[in-house]
Order: sequence, then C-alpha cells, then structure tokens
Amino acid sequence: MVVPGDAVTLAWHDGEVDAAAVSLAAERMRDGGVVGMPTETVYGLAARARQQAEVARVFAIKGRPPDHPVIVHVADASALQEWGMQVPAYATSLAQALWPGPLTLVVPAADDVPRFLTGGQDTVGLRCPAHPVALALIDAVGPVAAPSANQFGQVSPTRASDVLADIGDLLGPQDVVLDGGDCPVGVESTILDCTGEAPRVLRWGAVELSDLGMAIDTGPSAVRAPGGLASHYAPRAAVHLRGTPVAGAGLLALSDVPTPDGVHRLASPNNPREYAAVLYRALRDADAAGLSDIWAVLPEPVDALSRAIRDRLSRAAVR
Repeated sequence: MVVPGDAVTLAWHDGEVDAAAVSLAAERMRDGGVVGMPTETVYGLAARARQQAEVARVFAIKGRPPDHPVIVHVADASALQEWGMQVPAYATSLAQALWPGPLTLVVPAADDVPRFLTGGQDTVGLRCPAHPVALALIDAVGPVAAPSANQFGQVSPTRASDVLADIGDLLGPQDVVLDGGDCPVGVESTILDCTGEAPRVLRWGAVELSDLGMAIDTGPSAVRAPGGLASHYAPRAAVHLRGTPVAGAGLLALSDVPTPDGVHRLASPNNPREYAAVLYRALRDADAAGLSDIWAVLPEPVDALSRAIRDRLSRAAVR
C-alpha cells in the first residue's frame, strides 16, 4: 500500500490483486486522476470513459491528436449492448468467446457514446482486458478509456517503470501507476472492424484469426483505429529491416539468426510468442544503451503474432 503522492503502487503479487492498491487508484480516478493500468498486452493510461475532462488529460499527457480514437475497456461482453447499436451477432459471439482477452471490437456507436472517445467517428472500439488488476479497476470505477501509457507514436510500455520513464514527469499528485508486472503478450490488441457483414482486421495482435471459426474480410476499411499511422511504435534509435547490422548496432531477431561480431544482441526469442513479449523491451533497451541503430529481422508471417511483430517493426522503421 502507498500513501497519497507516491507515483507507483504494487497491485499484483503472488498471483493476487492488491485490493488496497486498486481502491487507492479508484479513489484517485473519482477525484479526476488518471491511472497507469496494466493489461495483458501493454500498459494503458486510464481515465473514466465518459468524463471528458479526464479523458482530455490522457490526450494531453500523451500528446495524442484529438481525431485519434481510443479504446474503451469494459467488464464483459454485455457492454456491447450499452456502448454499441445494431451490433452484428458475430461480434457478440466473438466477445463471448474471447473476452477477457487481447481483442478489440469496433462496432457502431450508440447515440450517447461521447465522440471525444471515437475521434469523431460513429464507431467505438471496445475490449475486455485479461489482467486481474485492470478488471478490478474497471469493476471499481466503470469502463475506462485507456490508450497506451506513453508519448504518442513512441514505444509502448510493458512495465510500470516504462510508464514512469515516458510520462512520469507529466503525472500529477492525483495520478497513480498500478504495477501489475510485465505484460505477458507484449504487443497491442488485435482490432477487428465489426461494422460490416464480416469482421475486418484493422490491427494485428495475438488473436489467431484462423481460430475464429468465421470468414474474415480482407478488404479496406474506412474506420480509423489506434496504431494505424505509417510511423508508430518508434524508439529513438533508427530501425532497419534490411541489410547487415554494423558493429556497434543492435540486433533483434529470432534465436536461429546469428549475431555478427561487434553487434549488440538485444534479444534472442525462440518463437513469435517470445518475440512479441520482448519486442518493446528490446527497443527500449537499445535506447537505454545509447545505440543509434537497430537491425530487426522480421519473422515469417506464419501466424497472427508474426504479422503483429512485422506490423509494429515496419511502422517503427518509418522516419
């Protein structure tokens, strides 16, 4: 337990939620504060979803453009009926089957959904996170708007210390970061556009689409979603996806890729699941080490996480 004014409180240890830590965070939110919230994907910067001034603080802290939608984190699949209208039956089925989990469903927004959450669109992105601390906080204060807890366009945080490093000096005495440990997935949620006859992929994540048991539309979508800009998820170091790393640079690749002499190995994951879990940590470690260049070897697009990794690194490489 922490006293008011401390920035971080341990909210998850020995497999249990610290109820006092969550209660403190909920109290701070009711007083207008924002909370660094762990999820299974990345840490989010959470504000009560229907409170415009509080959500505006999230946008201001992140430097997020006002036309960029945020995901609303909810308690369970019943929220689709509160926040959406004319929600397709397949979206309800997906929520019932895969929530809590790393899946965001974009559905037609109900008339009373604040458009400051949707970037002015008539759609809203909803997700139920699979982290006990996040679920406990939502249970205490209701749905929260929670984009990643970092400066807009930069590397997403997967540890509480990342949140402090990125935005700690922008947090006020009413704000708190709940330390829920390292995020096990490590990349943001899969986003599906559920406004048509079949879902469409707006962002790749950990959900294996071949396991959904339904057709996936691969055509373009007019819906804007988080993480869709050409340049995103970028460290200070320049990210290269082609060529041979030079001495003094960093290398991020699966373990079967050899490390050239003089190159700093950032991570050696054995499979796409491990690659995703260490991806953002490796990019941050490169910046902490003062490296100016990172060579990243993209995994073959054999599954959803491989595609997610390729997406994040391709955007990180855009300058």
